[in-house]
Amino acid sequence: MTATPVSGIGIDGAAVSETAPHGTGAPSAWVARWAHLVRPGARALDLACGYGRHTRWLAGLGAQVSAIDRDADALATLAALPGVTALQADLEGAAWPLPDEAVFDVVIVTNYLYRPLLARIAACVAPGGVLLYETFAQGNERFGKPSNPLFLLAPGELLDVARAANLRVAAYEDVTLAAPRAACVQRLCATRATPGENPGTAALYEAAA
Repeated sequence: MTATPVSGIGIDGAAVSETAPHGTGAPSAWVARWAHLVRPGARALDLACGYGRHTRWLAGLGAQVSAIDRDADALATLAALPGVTALQADLEGAAWPLPDEAVFDVVIVTNYLYRPLLARIAACVAPGGVLLYETFAQGNERFGKPSNPLFLLAPGELLDVARAANLRVAAYEDVTLAAPRAACVQRLCATRATPGENPGTAALYEAAA
């Protein structure tokens, strides 16, 4: 199994079960929305990557990607991709697998929640970097799995993570979706100010029309 303990179908219809493995399919629409923030050569972290739909997407944008998961079979499908370093690690049962000083220009987490790592994940965002997070929220138990509160974000929880890490929130959603499946979801795009920037000043990160 991958690092995600949840079975079923992901927020955007991507599979997160053993019969249809986590991390397959197209990238999340929320993640793809912020493609303009991923510069060629960017250092990227795809955490709990599964079969690497976002790893492949990032590599296609020219990023240098560290892809972490506990599923060796899933990671093996990424081994030959240029610019990708696959790292097998048990995120919940072992020590953090990266050096304490490791930071990234892009950090992506989808369909995964392990609260003891939230502060660590946010700390991985480099100055000028971006955190893209999307997973299930409280209320999703009405629609099916995940229904365990351990895997459901509380109201405003991602905002609290960003504020505690001194990240600037560019976009946030806490919504109930009707399609492709009914689900309660939180989504975050947050950035870390570069030296000289006012970390409290809002900025427009959407792509130009």
